[in-house]
Amino acid sequence: MGFNVEDIRAQFPILSRKINDKPLAYLDNAASAQKPLAVINALKDQMGTSFANVHRGLHTMANETTEAYEGARTKVAKFLGAPKPDNIVFTRGATEALNLAAYGLAHTIEAGDEIILSQMEHHSNIVPWHFLRERKGAVLKFVPVLDNGELDLDALKSMLSSKTKIVSLVHMSNVLGTINPIADIAPWVKAVGAVFVVDGTQAAVHMPINVVDLGVDFFCMTGHKLYGPTGIGALYGNAEMLEILLPFNGGGEMIEDVFESHVTYNDPPHKFEAGTPPILEAIGLGAAIDWYSQFDPKDVHQHEMAVYYHALDGLRDINSFKLIGDAPNKGSVLSFNLEGAHAHDVAQILDKYGIAVRAGQHCTQPLMTRLGIHSTARASFGIYNTLDEAERLVAGVKKAAHFLS
Repeated sequence: MGFNVEDIRAQFPILSRKINDKPLAYLDNAASAQKPLAVINALKDQMGTSFANVHRGLHTMANETTEAYEGARTKVAKFLGAPKPDNIVFTRGATEALNLAAYGLAHTIEAGDEIILSQMEHHSNIVPWHFLRERKGAVLKFVPVLDNGELDLDALKSMLSSKTKIVSLVHMSNVLGTINPIADIAPWVKAVGAVFVVDGTQAAVHMPINVVDLGVDFFCMTGHKLYGPTGIGALYGNAEMLEILLPFNGGGEMIEDVFESHVTYNDPPHKFEAGTPPILEAIGLGAAIDWYSQFDPKDVHQHEMAVYYHALDGLRDINSFKLIGDAPNKGSVLSFNLEGAHAHDVAQILDKYGIAVRAGQHCTQPLMTRLGIHSTARASFGIYNTLDEAERLVAGVKKAAHFLS
């Protein structure tokens, strides 16, 4: 399908809504994206025509639903460039995927072992590793962020050693928009024998992903930022790592046999999917991937960055405007502050004009501390945003600057 933003917008019913009698300009995509009719209808059709619990059932609808659910796993595997569907574990989102990785690797960690993170990580890629610090005596080290929002790669290289057991980094920052060179970092991590975990929550929406080419051991994504449902995500693991990983939850489906004396586990990925899985959500994620995959990723990226730079060019004319994160290689996330104004006040004023942005720490308190700020306002652009919406953002921020000066 050719890229035409108006045709794309017509597929999102919610974008016709008005907020405070103004047309909605939804610029909060880094938090969660809106859903196209293809996803809405896929969920409705599955619920209305063929739904049952998956696996083990012998009746027609159980088989149909299982086929759709496992078909979604195949779509995720192809989307991420995974060798086979069995490399994909369905989770409730990227947060659960990272927790699964941390919990499942805990038995490989001893007191004094080092886990390397970065100052730009989302709390979801910090807190699970703190669990290993608390419970196993691991040492957490944080790669510094440079003033322009880039990762300090020289510092990262110097931190790697024989003590390093896990490196877990974000691919694309949800605040700075910085895109980290994961494929370049992977050989450094492998050289010291460490496990490489990557938070791909933002990256999977804004660039093509091939986990094999990236050289990672684990890679997580979520559905709701990829124009799919909430409550669904995925953890990619290479075959070797999935064998090492211990299960996170226990119950039905993840076991092979259960005895009074012991249990034996199912093979990956089912080993990690206890109980009734998020069936409809997974099918909805598959529909979102089908919908999104009809576009050329280069066209999507070019469009999103055109909207980003159109907004940025206008905002730079505001004297009190300060951009947060200006790395040369970044995605369409525009975090900013107005001197003397609180980000929450800026967001509330923009809402009066129908413009939805996020304000706060964006679950990145260590990054805020590093940058010496309390919070930011954040406009994040997606496939359906327009140059007109960028201009509306600029006009709204100018009004906010005037009101709050």
